[in-house]
Amino acid sequence: MSSGKRSAGLLLFRTTGTGTGGERDVEVLIGHMGGPFWAGREEAAWSVPKGEYGPDEEPAAAARREFEEELGVPVPDGVWLPLGESRQRSGKTVTVWAVEAELEVASVVPGTFTMEWPRGSGVQQEFPEMDRFAWCTPEQAAELLIVGQRVFVKRLRAQVRGEAAASPEA
Repeated sequence: MSSGKRSAGLLLFRTTGTGTGGERDVEVLIGHMGGPFWAGREEAAWSVPKGEYGPDEEPAAAARREFEEELGVPVPDGVWLPLGESRQRSGKTVTVWAVEAELEVASVVPGTFTMEWPRGSGVQQEFPEMDRFAWCTPEQAAELLIVGQRVFVKRLRAQVRGEAAASPEA
């Protein structure tokens, strides 16, 4: 394993029959990143619920922990489909699984973080880790997700459709 930062996350999805040819398709649950840096931004400002983990934590355990911290609800029961890894522009490696489940967005109670804001003011403020959540089509997610995470939606869609690109390495 590399010495770079690593994150793990869990992408909830639900299947639909709304593909362009009437085939099975998906909608995914993603969250808009909280805090002042992301305020007012939409495109490339959303993320899979995920977070960093250290060498003593298994990626799947980190994905579960981060999901529960960021959404404030337990991980729904279901089979975890591995979507593999992706290296982000920051150099961080992200590992993601997908779980088919329904989740009412209104039930989400996002976790928070504290930071100095405005910078240099000495004032500590609390912000939600993710300030809102939405079910999105793959096309919507392709615009909203940060670039390095868009591959996970492509891999999930391929798995649901039974396409050859379903491999996490694709």
